[in-house]
Amino acid sequence: MSSANTQAKASQLVSAIIEPGSTIGILGGGQLGRMLTLAATPLGYRCVTLDPTPDSPCGQIARQVIAAYDDVEAARELAGSCDVVTYEFENVDAGVAALLEQESYVPQGSKLLYTTQHRLREKRAIEAAGVPVAPYREVTSAGSMQQAVEELGLPCVLKTVMGGYDGKGQRVIRHLEEVQAAYEELNTAGVGLVLESFVPFQCEISVVAARSTKGEVRTFPPAENIHVNNILHASIVPARVSEELQARAEQLAAQLIEGLDAVGLLAVEMFVTKAGEIYVNELAPRPHNSGHYTMDACATSQFEQHIRAICGLPLADPRLVTPVVMVNILGEHMEEVLKLLTSTASQTATEKVIPKLHLYGKSESKNGRKMGHVNLLCQDTEAAMQWIEQTNIWRNH
Repeated sequence: MSSANTQAKASQLVSAIIEPGSTIGILGGGQLGRMLTLAATPLGYRCVTLDPTPDSPCGQIARQVIAAYDDVEAARELAGSCDVVTYEFENVDAGVAALLEQESYVPQGSKLLYTTQHRLREKRAIEAAGVPVAPYREVTSAGSMQQAVEELGLPCVLKTVMGGYDGKGQRVIRHLEEVQAAYEELNTAGVGLVLESFVPFQCEISVVAARSTKGEVRTFPPAENIHVNNILHASIVPARVSEELQARAEQLAAQLIEGLDAVGLLAVEMFVTKAGEIYVNELAPRPHNSGHYTMDACATSQFEQHIRAICGLPLADPRLVTPVVMVNILGEHMEEVLKLLTSTASQTATEKVIPKLHLYGKSESKNGRKMGHVNLLCQDTEAAMQWIEQTNIWRNH
């Protein structure tokens, strides 16, 4: 397909509905791409993914272009076979996304991707949308690090501005004698640093918001998130906070997705203090681990909502149908999960809890690697938390 033809194709589709029967290209072939494909298929769409790992989780159920994320020609091959292109995680090369934006139809664009790949840009964008973040300072030298600590006080959190996830690329500083070591350790990455004031939060919550190419906005109910070793362990829905606070969290997420002019999904992670204040911690312009509960507990999953949003379809009802607790399955849990899956006991739901298992098709189990999740449909979330304890699968936590 010539450059002139692809540009014409892009301009033609900007305001169009991408109808069922069309092909969706997904940059990234991990579990999020897999679940996007599983949601797109019943709606009548085909999917093709670009990922460097042969037989990727998404590639097992969609056609796969095997290439590096920064391979321009492979990205063009993907775009040439698709009617719309999306991405499943924010570390996709922003330059490739920008190129595809010029030569194909990428309704999410590359601007938000560029913003959320860099913590300082992200924080400034959140503030510009009128939403509060924890106090922070840019760190450019050992001297500015000392000054930032003096201004923000202890405890505080030092983070790399790029590349960190699941607790990587960050250090909590509680004592002055830790300042220099933390700076020297993280400064080796050479990507820049940001120091944040430590928010004494009561709990962490997240809201997944969706915005379509037509400007329609819907938000999913907030999830209360529990992290272990900086990796999401469980998401509890409804979150154990007041209904007024839940509504305010959804309103902030809607305000952000509109203020950022985002299309598709935006996951907004937030801290809630004992005083009822909400501070936004991080954004993710894609489906999010804390939104996996929607697959079984909501009228519409986050994955179907994303497909609808990028294809210009009306957004569907995101309401919660049943209380739920989502619990992650990491590599160290797989042996016990498989035992449970193949046992007779697993086929009989308790009166209060119905487990729904989702495995991602990853070939190698590693400690800390997300291999799947279980959605525990329940009458009350306390019963689901007890189920997690009683199985002993997560006892290493």
